[in-house]
Amino acid sequence: MFLWRAEVQPGVSVAFTDTNAGNLALHVGDDAAAVLRRRVRLEDVAGISPRRFQYMNQVHGNEVSLVVEPGTAGEPDLPAPTADALVSLGGPLAVMVADCIPLVLVGTGSSGPVLSAVHAGRPGLFSGVIPAAVEQMRASGAADIRAWLGPSVCGNCYEVPAELRDEVAAVLPAAWSTTSWGTPALGLPGAAASQLDALGVPIEYRGPCTLENESLFSYRRDSRCGRFAGLVWTHD
Repeated sequence: MFLWRAEVQPGVSVAFTDTNAGNLALHVGDDAAAVLRRRVRLEDVAGISPRRFQYMNQVHGNEVSLVVEPGTAGEPDLPAPTADALVSLGGPLAVMVADCIPLVLVGTGSSGPVLSAVHAGRPGLFSGVIPAAVEQMRASGAADIRAWLGPSVCGNCYEVPAELRDEVAAVLPAAWSTTSWGTPALGLPGAAASQLDALGVPIEYRGPCTLENESLFSYRRDSRCGRFAGLVWTHD
């Protein structure tokens, strides 16, 4: 169910699911009831029940939503804010991907951990979703922020037209890459790492390439695929 899972500081865990957890997205044509059952199972395995993970309606932008009240089992379905980053003061958060970067951030606050889950694809990186998430965390009292870069398509595999590579690299020079077969590419993990470094946020983990790892969903491998999740939560 988990490709990687760890307690990253006392009382806080980060994890990235794999295909054994199944598709966790409601927008890819899967049976909604089956998706919701998988989400409940994931919450049980993570040990957060009756709390629930907060998901978001991801649109490849840079909007950050502050999650004030975590949901619990038995309540009506949690509304999914339209955003590409969530920040909470301990509420469980989720981000869904299938080649984009599922970025998890954890900081310390005066009253407890400050958490963030970020959907960092090419448009989001280009428009500054990572700096926006870090800014919201700091505005919420976070210090000592650290990052976990989940699995995503790597710069050896993410082939793009030369014009697109030039456009993105003009803003994010670290994104410039070449595929392993010699064509223009973008390295999203390198671009994210460069932004985090500029923000003074150290990276604690980097996941593998989704296209190269069949235990992960990859849109570039199969456009009809599901979505896996990056997760962060506090323990009771």
